[in-house]
Amino acid sequence: MILWSTICCLLWNAAAALAQTSADPAPTAPRQQSPTTARETARARPAQSGDPAAAAERLRQFRELEGDLTVTDPIRAASIASMRASQLYSTPQGPLEVVVRRDPSGEPLTLMLLDRGGEVLGMATGVQGRVNLMEVISAVQSLQCAAWLQLVEGDEPIGPPIVVQPIWEPAPVRTTRALRPDQTTGFTKIIGWGDRPLDPDDPAITELRKTWIAGDPPAISGFKLYADMDVLVRTDHGEILVALSPDEAPNTVWNFRTLVRDGFYDRGGFHRVVPADREGRPFVIQGGDPTLTGNGGPGFALALEPSALAHDYGVISMARGDEPHSAGSQFFFALSRDGTARLDGQYCAFGYAVSGSRSIDSIAATPIAVIEEGRPTEIPKILKMQLVLSPARLPGVDRRDFRIKPAAMAGQAPASAR
Repeated sequence: MILWSTICCLLWNAAAALAQTSADPAPTAPRQQSPTTARETARARPAQSGDPAAAAERLRQFRELEGDLTVTDPIRAASIASMRASQLYSTPQGPLEVVVRRDPSGEPLTLMLLDRGGEVLGMATGVQGRVNLMEVISAVQSLQCAAWLQLVEGDEPIGPPIVVQPIWEPAPVRTTRALRPDQTTGFTKIIGWGDRPLDPDDPAITELRKTWIAGDPPAISGFKLYADMDVLVRTDHGEILVALSPDEAPNTVWNFRTLVRDGFYDRGGFHRVVPADREGRPFVIQGGDPTLTGNGGPGFALALEPSALAHDYGVISMARGDEPHSAGSQFFFALSRDGTARLDGQYCAFGYAVSGSRSIDSIAATPIAVIEEGRPTEIPKILKMQLVLSPARLPGVDRRDFRIKPAAMAGQAPASAR
């Protein structure tokens, strides 16, 4: 049963490959050149094949075996249970529907709503046909950020999850002018969102907070339902697989997915490589500019989102200019926590690499022609970016635990995260 489930999960991944204004992270900072959910208590979790550690190990095995297994029974594979979103958008009142197809010979189906860390927010058993999530999982209506809907047959997850994203109107960004570490160059510093300061213990921010004009109260405009996707970055230095974080930055994730899907990044490159900042700490590699000059973008600006995803090694984030809402297509991968921690809250991190550390390190080691600009002697090429279906979500498993680690820490990471 476990072997067959492994094959089915791999088949989903293998068969489903689909078809900034510029910004410029500098050693001082990336810049541009020109409710708590109201969680319901789950009645019971489906029977699990072992504890969360065992589930994590099983997920690792799925990833390791990819490409090594051959599906010999396509008829059975084609008849497996499945789930799809009825439509992309719905109103706040719904209906919020998925269509569930059951294999007549299979076990009863369950829908599980999971948060990022694998906590079960709600579930519905015995589902099939057209299902209104608002009627069967009450926690959906109180979501404050995106969650993942996973189809389960018996005790086995089936196929990729669907992202359930509430559409909230953004809070106003709060800024002030500040000096960079060189104490000569000024920049616009993000200090809060809405009525929430980034650092409530900073007395200067506390004083500025008194001048903030209250924005409109948060309002939900509806929901989005879509298949969870990873992004495979194919470069001439190897591949990087990126898991996205719609729970932290839903609009940034959607923008990135759309540009990837439509081929915007294909035949581009990493026009800027900063292997170390002024203190010698690994910094960033940056791409996403079709002109390869640092001045190009998609022709529109993207609003900054208040992502709390930390800029650790392998995290992908949007580069932008001094104006907060000036990102577009340019992105960067962080090369170290020490070098990029100061970017937290100032730039929108929206995903993390789950494989490809050797490729990232190889790009970072590219010889540099112009140190001040991070201009590589030979620009590392992006051959193609493509969307691939993400693996199933498992209760008790946080996918961020499978992020890549720097080479010095690779022994502490799952084998799939190196």
